[in-house]
Amino acid sequence: MTEAPTSLSPTQLGAYFAFTEVSNLLRHAVEQQLRDAGGLSSVQFQLLARLGDSPDGRQRMTDLADGVVYSRSGLTYQAQLLEKRGLVTRAPSPDDERSTVVTVTDAGRAVLADVFPGHIAAVHELLFATMSDADVDDLARILGRAAEHLRADPPRSAGTRRRS
Repeated sequence: MTEAPTSLSPTQLGAYFAFTEVSNLLRHAVEQQLRDAGGLSSVQFQLLARLGDSPDGRQRMTDLADGVVYSRSGLTYQAQLLEKRGLVTRAPSPDDERSTVVTVTDAGRAVLADVFPGHIAAVHELLFATMSDADVDDLARILGRAAEHLRADPPRSAGTRRRS
């Protein structure tokens, strides 16, 4: 068994601080764009975008919570807010009455269509504009590996749930 390190190297510490700074600054700017363009929080946007990417526009709440790494109760609250706006519907799963299925509505797809152009522009301008294609490839590879490592032992909201 290897011992846990007791400190970070200067390079590791610098990378960590840069990562958290970029993450916080990007999150703030993207959340502002989402609020301005569609009245959405970032979690609501992620929920709608994942539903919009689903072949039939629907997913189980637990799968959505795992995908966006958000608590199930918190995601339920966000889905309730979206349902009140008519952007999603919620219903018991036809396969498992204990599960709830969320489906994006036409109004939800319309909000996504309104939000996406500005969202894409903001992410490109704020994150990718200063990077070469090779840099973006490296970033995707590095962060993908980190995400895979973190999901190997995820918090409950990020783990895949066993189906009965």
